[in-house]
Order: sequence, then C-alpha cells, then structure tokens
Amino acid sequence: MNYKRSSALFAQAETVIPGGVNSPVRAFKAVGGSPIFVKEAKGAYLYDEDGNRLIDYINSWGPMILGHAYEPVVNAVIDKAKKGTSFGMPTEIETKIAQLAVSMVPNIDKIRFVNSGTEACMSAVRLARGYTGKDKIIKFAGCYHGHSDSFLIQAGSGAVTFGSPNSPGVTQGTAKDTLLARYNDIENVSELIEANKNEIACIIIEPVAGNMGCIPPKGDFLVALRNLCDAHNILLIFDEVMTGFRLAKGGAQELFNINADIVCFGKVIGGGLPVGAFAARNEIMNHLAPLGPVYQAGTLSGNPLAMAAGLAMLNELNNNAEIFNRLAEKTAYLHKGIAKVLNENNITHTINRVGSMISVHFDKAKVVDFETAAKGNNDTFKTFFHGLLNEGVYIAPSAFETWFITDALSYEDLDFTIAAVNTVAKTL
Repeated sequence: MNYKRSSALFAQAETVIPGGVNSPVRAFKAVGGSPIFVKEAKGAYLYDEDGNRLIDYINSWGPMILGHAYEPVVNAVIDKAKKGTSFGMPTEIETKIAQLAVSMVPNIDKIRFVNSGTEACMSAVRLARGYTGKDKIIKFAGCYHGHSDSFLIQAGSGAVTFGSPNSPGVTQGTAKDTLLARYNDIENVSELIEANKNEIACIIIEPVAGNMGCIPPKGDFLVALRNLCDAHNILLIFDEVMTGFRLAKGGAQELFNINADIVCFGKVIGGGLPVGAFAARNEIMNHLAPLGPVYQAGTLSGNPLAMAAGLAMLNELNNNAEIFNRLAEKTAYLHKGIAKVLNENNITHTINRVGSMISVHFDKAKVVDFETAAKGNNDTFKTFFHGLLNEGVYIAPSAFETWFITDALSYEDLDFTIAAVNTVAKTL
C-alpha cells in the first residue's frame, strides 16, 4: 500500500508535536515505520490520508463498540452542539446518563464523570486513600491505569513499548507507596499485604488485563482478591476503562459476578468522546467534595457533548443485550480462524480471548501475566503487524495491546482478516 501522504504528515507533525504524536504508542516505535494518519472512519473501516481502506481492530482503543460514526451517537452530538458546547454548570443530561449507568452496573449508587480514564483511576485511588485513611496501593505489573504518577510502575502498554516502565518524573516518594504485584498470583498479593499490614488503602486491577495483550483472570483469582480485601479492610478497585460496558452491560463485575468497591470507566461510556468516570456505593462516594473532604474537580467534567455521546451509546447497549452475544460470537469466530491458519503454517503462538477482546502472542506458553507476555517474539510481531497492514487490516502497533472487536464487523470482514493472517503467516 502507498503511505506517502501519511509519511509526509508525520514529518510535519514531528516539528511541532513531541515524537509527532499526542500519545506515544501511536508513533510505531515498537513496530518500525511511520504511523498511519486517518482521514475518516465509518463502521468497521478506517480510511487514511492516502486513500487506503483498513479493517479496524483497535476501534479508538475500545469505545467504538458499535462502529465508527454510529448514527445515533453522531446525531446526539450534533443536536447538543447546536445548543452550546460547554457551560461549566450542571445540565440535566449529566443526571440522565448517571441514572442509566447506575441502573446498568452492579453495586454502585453514585457515579462522577471526569474527562479520561487516567483521571478516573487517579481520582478513585485518592478517594480510596481518603476513605480508608491509608496511603499505600497495590497495582499489578503490566496493568496500565493511565499516566498518573502512582501508576507508572511497570505500567504495561505504551510504557513497555518504549522500554521505560518506570518513567522519569515519578518521585521516589510516590513510588514507595505503590506496591507491585504479579497478575494472577494471589500468593504474591497476600505476601505484600502481610508485609505492609494496615497500610494498604486499595488494590487496583484491570479485571481483564488489556495492556499486556488480553489476559483473563485465572480461576478464582478475582474471588480471592475480593476475600483478601474484605479480610484486611482494603478497597478493591476495578479499572473497567476497557471492560466496562464492553464485556457485558454491567462490565466485568457482572461477567465474573464479583463486586468491586470502586469502579473506573472510560472508552465506551463516552461513545468516542473524551469521558471517564468512577463509581461506588453511597458510603464511599459521599466522601467526595462537596459532600466530603476528598477533593476532585474538573471544568469540563460532564461536558454536554461527551454526555450526549455517552448517553446515546449506553441507551443502545442497554436496549439491545444481544449485542454482547454477537460480539462474543464474532470474536470466537475470529479466534478459531486465526488459530487454524497459524497452526497450518506451523507458527508458534497462543491466543487469549474474553468477550470482544482478543490478542495473539507469538510464544507457545500460556500468557497469564506481564512476565509471560514479555516472552513473545517481538520480531515476529513486527512482521505480522506490517504484513496485516499491507493486506488492509489494522491492529494495534504494539504486541502489548488487546484487539477490540466492533459489532460493525461483518463475517465477510472476519473471513477477509483470517485470509490476510494466512497470507502473512506464510512469510513469518
């Protein structure tokens, strides 16, 4: 394919934007080459500045669960924009989407909207510390909860892509309050708790990891986490920025029948606009200002355009539960097809899948945590990525990212993708 205009645009961007991008993983550093500049998108397809059409498997890193330019969402944004784009004052639509979200998600009474997943997770941890009166947190190696200082300790995803999981600029004082555990290793978590008795405010986790590829929780891992938190007066925070409203109407809490104390949202809840949120039971949320002493604020929080997009998206998901079955069936179909052609071409691999999240790892061992995810053959992945791109299929430009399936994908698109994987596998 021809990417001359994308390359030229990237060169221009590098002169005025650090690295030519506004989020590091977009820069293609992990796979080589120049990033693709998108001109427009519709349904399951991206159209780049060189006129190429690409089947999209990142879907803006998750929110386009019903496809790009989904008409009810677009119309809601247009209608709301005509009435003003920002007020810095309360609006009725904030209450409407809050009521809908609370009705869809188990175990939450109140929700507060912010502007990103990073802001949601940062605020959730502050709330947990304020509620418990304790300072330390446990996070898991390879889980990414945004770029707040507390979380950039073996953060997965973009941080791993660049080989700098511990970012300069994060102070030792901040780092000492973040304890690092191994995903899917409950004994390791228990040891950390015993070594820091009565000091841990919360455990934050992606209930299905998406930033070291898609990695599901093993067996009763989440149940055991819940029990540990209950036994030691620790709040359990589910970072459902990726999984919320994607794996089920009620997210991972519903899927796994596990109640978290605080839940963070993003991606789908904004319908493609910049939105995040965090939610909990009344006794926890009432610690937030102006009701309580834990301060959190944002001029653009509850922005009417973002609320309109999110409300339209959640209404569609709430009114059509079959969407989640279709997504899971399409993802399973893709999984089966990719595995078949990789096996036929004798390509060492393993595939992880939960609902509409899936990832391909070029290693024969099971991928269950950050350490096993890092063992995949990255050179093979680079060839795989560029081969698929040349065939008209766009996946995340990093081996440490999940693919996101959209309902807009047809089975013809899935068959095209499987055929493309077969073509590329012959070159690996």
